[in-house]
Amino acid sequence: MAFNNQYLEELMEKVIARNPGEPEFHQAVREVLESLEPVIDAHPEYVTSGVLAELVEPERIIKFRVPWVDDSGKVQVNRGFRVQFNSAIGPYKGGLRFHPSVYEGIIKFLGFEQIFKNSLTGLPIGGGKGGSDFDPKGKSDAEVMRFCQSFMTELYRHIGADVDVPAGDIGVGGREIGYLFGQYKRITKEYTGVLTGKGLSYGGSLARREATGYGLCYFVREMLADAGLSFDGARVVISGSGNVAIYACEKATSFGARVVAMSDSNGYIYDKNGIDLDTIKRLKEVERKRIREYVTVHPEAEYHEGCAGIYTIPCDIALPCATQNEINAEAAAALIANGCRAVGEGANMPSTPEAVHAFQKAGVLFAPAKAANAGGVATSALEMSQNSMRYAWTFEEVDQKLHDIMVGIYRNASAAAEKYGMKGNLVAGANIAGFLKVADAMLAYGVV
Repeated sequence: MAFNNQYLEELMEKVIARNPGEPEFHQAVREVLESLEPVIDAHPEYVTSGVLAELVEPERIIKFRVPWVDDSGKVQVNRGFRVQFNSAIGPYKGGLRFHPSVYEGIIKFLGFEQIFKNSLTGLPIGGGKGGSDFDPKGKSDAEVMRFCQSFMTELYRHIGADVDVPAGDIGVGGREIGYLFGQYKRITKEYTGVLTGKGLSYGGSLARREATGYGLCYFVREMLADAGLSFDGARVVISGSGNVAIYACEKATSFGARVVAMSDSNGYIYDKNGIDLDTIKRLKEVERKRIREYVTVHPEAEYHEGCAGIYTIPCDIALPCATQNEINAEAAAALIANGCRAVGEGANMPSTPEAVHAFQKAGVLFAPAKAANAGGVATSALEMSQNSMRYAWTFEEVDQKLHDIMVGIYRNASAAAEKYGMKGNLVAGANIAGFLKVADAMLAYGVV
């Protein structure tokens, strides 16, 4: 799609030329710039001041080797990354992803998205992201510990409670955060809120594990309500079976929905009677097993190899909570043909541009990731606040703050879309609302 604004077209060309072979980053930047065309037309100062040119360039990229010793005594070497993208409204904030697919372009895409997501929360946090091509699957606890300690031995130089506060993401859960925090504390001799997603015994926040999934459902419930719809009685398909998917399932069920399918990277399960979440939690959170094991407990359910087929299951609401670009044009067409009324993105950018266009054209309600899955980072920022105060809120207090933040994000994104002539387009609304706060801060600083 070509831009109507010549400056934006040239800026996009420069981004592609400067960042070759990084399609995820190109996709994320293009989506934001397309949304900003009416804003730039109304406020040319964002161009003349250089704010837009600065916004698409990370403030800092840190790339390093991570040597570690496996259980057989062999030295392994992975790559580590931290992209500190924008600190205009607060310290860099964003998760660490440990997965074989990780490379610099993935981290830049995630860090760029994080700028706007964090801005939308209304909390003082900038955008960053990090990770490694290390795969924790199949590794012993001792191997994961040794890797995390090596990773933090380099990363600690670049982070701090008021500088950059990482958290978890794909492949980085409570176990990994514990090892990372322990090494940071060991090296620096500081007990500080430098990581979020910590265990409750050492500074973590209640409701953090549930936050992204719960927040997704709070956002989608607001979107549905504005259209005269609700979760009550709805059939829901959720991709993934990690934290986001599990707690989206829990909250959607509490709202009266029937979740009929979940997945992992190998395949998906379909249970027409509704997913037994206790079984999923045991398999994934305790035993770390594949989702296919669900049918050994519930033989009436079906297991299918290949996770993409999950979107052929008829549903009223789809909540993609697995990974980027999992819903392509074909999957979107299947959802639309089967009567799907709403899609809420729990993962980061799980729908391709073609899929998003198809949903919008068909009138499917669409909640974009940078708004709908902001509950995790919002609660991470609440964890930072509690660490700074040396205080802990109750689960109910954190959950209520999360609810209020997600409702506020929906209202701000909806209002921004309407103000700039795109009523109902929450993709554009989220980009615009997130951009304006960051851009105005950058304007205030001058050239920095």
